Amino acid sequence: MEIRADALRANLDRIRRGAGPDAVVIPMVKADGYGLGVEEVVAALSSEGVHGFGVATVEEGKRLCGLGVAVPVLVLSPLPPGTEDDAVAAGLEVSVSNLETLARLTAAARRSGRSARCHVEIDTGMGRAGFDAQTVGSWAPALRAALDPLEWVGCFTHLHSADSDPASVDAQWSLFRAALDALSPPSEVRVHVLNSAGVFCRPAYASSAVRPGIYLYGGAAGDGGRPPEPVVALRARVVHLRDAVPGTPLGYGSTYRSVGRERWATASIGYGDGLPRALGNRGSALLRGRRVPIVGRISMDVTVVDISHVPDAQLGDVVTFVGRDGEDEIRVDEVAALADTISYEILTGLTARVARIWV
Repeated sequence: MEIRADALRANLDRIRRGAGPDAVVIPMVKADGYGLGVEEVVAALSSEGVHGFGVATVEEGKRLCGLGVAVPVLVLSPLPPGTEDDAVAAGLEVSVSNLETLARLTAAARRSGRSARCHVEIDTGMGRAGFDAQTVGSWAPALRAALDPLEWVGCFTHLHSADSDPASVDAQWSLFRAALDALSPPSEVRVHVLNSAGVFCRPAYASSAVRPGIYLYGGAAGDGGRPPEPVVALRARVVHLRDAVPGTPLGYGSTYRSVGRERWATASIGYGDGLPRALGNRGSALLRGRRVPIVGRISMDVTVVDISHVPDAQLGDVVTFVGRDGEDEIRVDEVAALADTISYEILTGLTARVARIWV
């Protein structure tokens, strides 16, 4: 897998320009930097003046601290009970979605003698975490009281459909603002709402921070902005060539049989590397600048493509499953659509067996 650091930084710059000068950027680097390798992602972005980095778990946050990250590290997913001490000891900023977590975080801070920095999450429609914006009157007084011994540094919500329904962002923003008015947070509390898609469809809601994710890594973020610069290319070598007579079966279950005389190339990549098995008999690849169909089921370790129209193909040739070869290109979103999933899953599903080569 080839990864372009310059494209990653270019996509960050587009996010920054979309959000405007008043909003700092907190790139999401969870799930090992969306599968690209968090150490290299952080190294590529740290020189770009980002305000901090967002992760999903305390362990991910501690890993960033171990890399010497000097900017704030924000854990956005709710903390499992028992992880508060580690979070406080590591100096992480953590999200709180309920009073029980606040109580545990306060206790952890008192045990350690250190301050605990928290971001209050308000649920405006995602439903999976956060204080309910529609019942703010019932929990706001208790929240304000519980926050007294902690350092309240942020307040945020998660958008659920910014990539497909910009009007939903307006509705969520309205709920969020009403909850903020009821809470009256101090002026230093950083407000952050917009993800990648939100930055492009509703930049007016950028507030004081934005949290871009998939767009940085080359995945489309709705229709509101420019397509991102491609960041990832996934390639493998031809390791076997086969001339097939009509009716020759191929792969597990013999889901494909040659129609006429065909020539097949076996590439050294499979679902054990993260290439979706669903691409069998429906996906394609690029070989010597030409698009070739994937035939048969994808195996754990190898994938076969029909190269009947590429007669000069040889052992050792490079087969591109994501990326550009000549005039043609396969984007990660095209692969995701064919596999009936999203680009996030394609990138984070690439396994450790795939070498990450930064260029």
